[in-house]
Amino acid sequence: MNYYLTYIIVAVGLFSFSALFALFGVYAERKLSAFIQDRLGPTETGKFGSLQTFADIVKLVQKELITPAAADKLLFIMAPFIIFIAVYLGFAALPWAPGIVPSKINLGLYYIFAIISMETLGILMAGWGSNNKYSILGAMRSAAQIISYEIPAGFAIIAVVMIAQTLNLQDIGLQQGILSSEKAKFLGFYDVSHVGGILAWNIFRAPHLIVAFVIYFIASLAESNRAPFDIPEAESELVSGFHTEYSGLRFAFIFLAEYSMMFLVSMLGVILFLGAWNTPLPNIGPVQLANWTTGAAWGIFWVATKSLTLVGIQMWIRWTLPRLRVDQLMTLCWKVLAPLAFLCMLISGVWRIWLM
Repeated sequence: MNYYLTYIIVAVGLFSFSALFALFGVYAERKLSAFIQDRLGPTETGKFGSLQTFADIVKLVQKELITPAAADKLLFIMAPFIIFIAVYLGFAALPWAPGIVPSKINLGLYYIFAIISMETLGILMAGWGSNNKYSILGAMRSAAQIISYEIPAGFAIIAVVMIAQTLNLQDIGLQQGILSSEKAKFLGFYDVSHVGGILAWNIFRAPHLIVAFVIYFIASLAESNRAPFDIPEAESELVSGFHTEYSGLRFAFIFLAEYSMMFLVSMLGVILFLGAWNTPLPNIGPVQLANWTTGAAWGIFWVATKSLTLVGIQMWIRWTLPRLRVDQLMTLCWKVLAPLAFLCMLISGVWRIWLM
């Protein structure tokens, strides 16, 4: 009984986190976009407009769930929930600190990559089930975009896996807590038991992983349908893309999935490249900064801080760069990112052979 109760608590906790992050993310994005465009953003509902997103949720809950007469009702109704569940289940394998992970999976990275791919199925169901030309065009664009950008993202991730020699996200995080003795001595540290700090992160363990991280981050924007890769939702061309016909809570679930995906890909990038829950502060002689800022609570703080920083950069990019054309989108993927990511993967292989 306790076994099932634990999983129910974890499931409710993850859903609550996704909902609260979406509320915070929408408000933060509105304020950030207003700052970039020299506007005020929400100001009237609550202090500094802080209750505006809650008002939006109340509005969506009250709206009628409209199903087009010519729609495939089963596909139309199921699509928003499949889109959200595919993203929601991805959080199950993400570690927040040593030992703090909703579900301990040795193949956690493989599981996340597989489960997120289900989102494409939900988007296609939404587009086809709506029986709307704008929706089906947006769905086809999204499927082509997500499938294409999974290639460079996958190569970039494999480059990390070849260095870490594991698919277990806990192990990948633990490896980034201390420097290898060779590298520590090269940098001038002779007491290498627990040097730690930013230099132990994967992007500094192997210099080519900096390029792999940039490729992964760009691909994650495309996976999340975020500008400048928001081709499937191009309001100037497709009204609102694959979710044109959705209203009320169904639209809310699609929107919730988008913001949850932003945090998911950011947190995965943090775990793979940016030290996971490990502190950026090193131990230097008697000043034990790494030891003082390490632990379960500190781990959650560092993961959340790094992930929210990447989310902020995603928002910054959205309100700074113009939308790409479809041909530009595919050219960037297949002619630039995919070859570079493949090269990073090859370098990782050579790197491992050299270290052995």
